[in-house]
Amino acid sequence: MLIKNKTSIEKMRIAGRLLAQAMQEIEKHIKEGVTTLELDSIIEKNMRKQGLKPECKGYGGYQYATCISLNEVIVHGVPSKDIVLKSGDFVKIDVVGSYKGYCADIARYFFVGQVSPLVKKMANVIQLALDKAIEKAIVGNKLSDVSATIQKIIEDNGFSVIRHFSGHGIGRALHEEPSIPNYVDNSSEIILQEGMTLALEPMMASGDYDVKIMSDGWTAMTADGGLAAHVEDTIAIGKNGAEILTRMS
Repeated sequence: MLIKNKTSIEKMRIAGRLLAQAMQEIEKHIKEGVTTLELDSIIEKNMRKQGLKPECKGYGGYQYATCISLNEVIVHGVPSKDIVLKSGDFVKIDVVGSYKGYCADIARYFFVGQVSPLVKKMANVIQLALDKAIEKAIVGNKLSDVSATIQKIIEDNGFSVIRHFSGHGIGRALHEEPSIPNYVDNSSEIILQEGMTLALEPMMASGDYDVKIMSDGWTAMTADGGLAAHVEDTIAIGKNGAEILTRMS
């Protein structure tokens, strides 16, 4: 588990701000008839233009800059020319970019046309879980305070917490210690310290939390075909609370 200095956090801050801009700019392209491969290409070009390295590309053999997950897909959806957006789709885009060797990780959700009340409710709940978890990410709190906040908000609203994937530390590497489960377990008793940089990413399902990995080895969807929601921010823990590095200032 690495404590970052001000210079390292500043590089992550720049990466995070540029990623937030890329997510803001992709929204106008998310409409019926567009493929997820087209969205990936637009985001990658934007990142490289801004001096960001797309860290997902080449990671474990992955070939794309982003993961784009629709509806029942939780995370790691592989961009494809064969996946065409249609009205009602619940789109989650996850991307990691690095600036001068330091990473930031972001995931945002988008709606295509008119979406169902369930999609809107899930989006509101997952965002609330993230926002409230960030408020708990302060010096002296335990990691379990963050995990418990996510779990309670999700379950109190009638949804299930995905257990197969977790948030994580982040810095020079895309994934660093600690693992940050979205529910309370024995690994979440770490005391939070100033200088920690974390990627918090609540994930939830409308039905059961069991996960099925598709034949491409990446795409993770709910085993029962229920809807899934995911959102993520990279934060740095400071003396006066958490700074969100992946939102526009």
